[in-house]
Amino acid sequence: MEAVLIDIDGVLTVSWRPLPGAVAAVTRLREAGLKVALLTNTTSRTRASIAETLAGAGFPVEVDDVLTAPALAAEYFARHLPGARCLLLNSGDIRPDLEGVTLVEEDPDVVLIGGAGAEFGYAALNEVFGHLQNGARLLALHRNLYWRTDEGLTLDTGAFLAGLELASGTRAEVIGKPSAAFFETALARLGADPSEALMVGDDVEADVLAAQHVGVTGVLVRTGKYLPRTVREASGAPDHVLDSVADVPALLGLG
Repeated sequence: MEAVLIDIDGVLTVSWRPLPGAVAAVTRLREAGLKVALLTNTTSRTRASIAETLAGAGFPVEVDDVLTAPALAAEYFARHLPGARCLLLNSGDIRPDLEGVTLVEEDPDVVLIGGAGAEFGYAALNEVFGHLQNGARLLALHRNLYWRTDEGLTLDTGAFLAGLELASGTRAEVIGKPSAAFFETALARLGADPSEALMVGDDVEADVLAAQHVGVTGVLVRTGKYLPRTVREASGAPDHVLDSVADVPALLGLG
């Protein structure tokens, strides 16, 4: 293996606090000369904020190591929707990562759905519904149903996105994981071939199986949002299942 792709929330941290052995594992991967990229659907923070938080917790991470769904969205708009008027519904300020995207409050061409939070009330969702009825295109940074915090599992975007899709008769295009483009972009930035890369995640579908679909070896960890029933009900089987990211160096023969 030449490269390791790692999800952040639920794999390296929970509520931004490092999980046991996570810092040591990433450090060992770096010491072994492996290329490391952190892939996250997190939409509550910018890349710079994420990198700063992780570095402050002891992870050997810089901003260029972090690839977020909002950053990928900016690239998508530049390539496919230049000049499009975009209404953003998201919990947290991710505007710095949406450089070049024209954000508006009214008459959007595109509605971009980010991470769920208190902002996802009836009025906001009904407003989005209205824009979709008027022909606005629907994009989503991800469609995760839930994520784990210190307080347990918490509803996320997918729970609301499904309702918007059913009500409007519109299917959202997802930019973050599990889209193939997310993994392909990370591999391109690292200069790594899929057959020489490993993806470590706690979401069997969005992290692991999605990576396997593009030729990357998938590793599921039993931390974060991991639930036995989601593995039993999954559309495929992970290449490897580990207790945590702390076990990844040993999997790669690094001790």
